Amino acid sequence: MKFVDEFRDAKAASQLAGQIRRAADGAPPMRFMEVCGGHTMAIHRFGIPHLLPGNVELLSGPGCPVCVTPTTYIDRAIELGSAPGAVLTTFGDLYRVPGASGSLEDTAVRGLDVRVVYSPRDALKIARENADREVTFLAIGFETTAPTVAATVLEAAASGIGNFRVLSGHKTMPEALGALMQAPEVSLDGFLLPGHVSTITGPEPYAFLPERYGTACCVTGFEPTDILQALLSLVRQRVDGRPTVDNRYARAVRAGGNPTARAVTAKVFRKADSQWRGLGLIEDSGLAVRAEYARYSVEPPDPAAPSAEHDRCRCAEVLRGVARPSDCELFGAACVPDSPIGPCMVSSEGACAAFYKYGTGHE
Repeated sequence: MKFVDEFRDAKAASQLAGQIRRAADGAPPMRFMEVCGGHTMAIHRFGIPHLLPGNVELLSGPGCPVCVTPTTYIDRAIELGSAPGAVLTTFGDLYRVPGASGSLEDTAVRGLDVRVVYSPRDALKIARENADREVTFLAIGFETTAPTVAATVLEAAASGIGNFRVLSGHKTMPEALGALMQAPEVSLDGFLLPGHVSTITGPEPYAFLPERYGTACCVTGFEPTDILQALLSLVRQRVDGRPTVDNRYARAVRAGGNPTARAVTAKVFRKADSQWRGLGLIEDSGLAVRAEYARYSVEPPDPAAPSAEHDRCRCAEVLRGVARPSDCELFGAACVPDSPIGPCMVSSEGACAAFYKYGTGHE
């Protein structure tokens, strides 16, 4: 476990932790959720929960794109990869996520051509080099990755490459946070808003959270001092009764976000309903390829179709903040990084992986 005395800004972090304790002194319990896998890993890597007073609780939410991808998406990908001559291309984190009949890794062992790539352009390169084969890129992620996929579709269209497709599983964050606030079993006082997503969207799409629900919000980065500054902001918002969307990541997140990235995304994608592991079907929370670029997409799974889950895996509850990884009987026993059962342990940004790697879940 790494603690504050190992930080480059140890003094500043210690001072911030002291300010949080003083600001929260005597206040009712507060529950804040981070909704970014990068934040989840940083929080546990740096032992942030150990620096907080007892009335400030941190929860992990649906901030890992691999974790919220339903089994129906994996099943659809395997169906596509089973066609003669098909090539599936995917980010590495998705490779081991189980579907109803196994993972992409399992099917690769059985002979399907599944290739791990680092970007959608790598997949496009494979399509160029294999003109007689259908190459499908498994496009998952939030607002951060959608622009690169959209740009790749536009490149394919401009280059006349006809054997490249995407299976869109892209999701958008604001709608998921709204669904969390409406879930009866979820009780939250504030959100650590995602840093990378907000570089694209800007902070404005989250304004409905304080306005409609009185939820404290703060955009932040990934250094320990970033996270502690954001938590101090959330505590003060709650104590003062003045919820807002604070931006403590101004060096990267600006008003309006990245207009160019948003324009590229909007050119290729349209809003669509989407199924989230743990949250169910959320209206307009996904991105589907527009009709103009339909030749570069494949039909996704029905968003209303039921998604099969392991009967003892509690990843869905972890993603809603109603359970911790250590509440799951599989965690650290049958489910470990070398043999993961649920996506929250598979993904490098999953809450179970973070708890396991940094020891948080064993305490």
